[in-house]
Amino acid sequence: MKKRKRIMKIAIDSPAAAGAGTQAKLISRHYNLLHLDTGRCYRYIANIKISNPIKYNIKYIKKKIKKLKIKDLQNKKLSTDKVATVASIIAKDKRIRKLVHFFQLKCAYNPPIKFSGSCLDGRDITYKIIPDADFKFFITASIKTRVNRRYRELKRLNKNITYSDVLKSIKKRDKNDYSRKISPLKKTKDSVLINTTNLSKRACFLKIKKIIDKKLKFNGNI
Repeated sequence: MKKRKRIMKIAIDSPAAAGAGTQAKLISRHYNLLHLDTGRCYRYIANIKISNPIKYNIKYIKKKIKKLKIKDLQNKKLSTDKVATVASIIAKDKRIRKLVHFFQLKCAYNPPIKFSGSCLDGRDITYKIIPDADFKFFITASIKTRVNRRYRELKRLNKNITYSDVLKSIKKRDKNDYSRKISPLKKTKDSVLINTTNLSKRACFLKIKKIIDKKLKFNGNI
């Protein structure tokens, strides 16, 4: 696979609804990086399984992944809790992960020339997808904070869901993410821990930006 040289690569891992996606978008916009929410790749496949179960097989998924574009991952249907739950189960499949990883690696190491680099967030980015990332972060928050955020998000999307449903969903996803045998969610020693429980979006972004800018200034460039 072709790799662009001298680009900035940022890897972010986090449990569900910790705010990593929001921060990854802000970071990407500020530093002109290609942003990929890697979990959306599995949500994309999960949505196929839910909406078109008859066609769902590894051969069909391989064909879909080959044609996959970032814009395909912006489908609002991928934001439902049902899709998220199915996605966390699908992510355990070795064959699916292999197909998705190739797409993720392409985004990480060979982003379009208009971007200065890449920023990926997910569950195994810091040690599996971009182990040589210039910056690694593990973003987390208390379970209460994460459930509240997710509940408010779903309500804004006019989803008919209860707080209890969201709590169960987050707990189930955490269990799947942390305990799966293949690429489980974990904090690596070289990842900077960012707890967003008591941080606003802006405060969190400035904290991350300070870390990045300090290293960029020290190194001159990446």
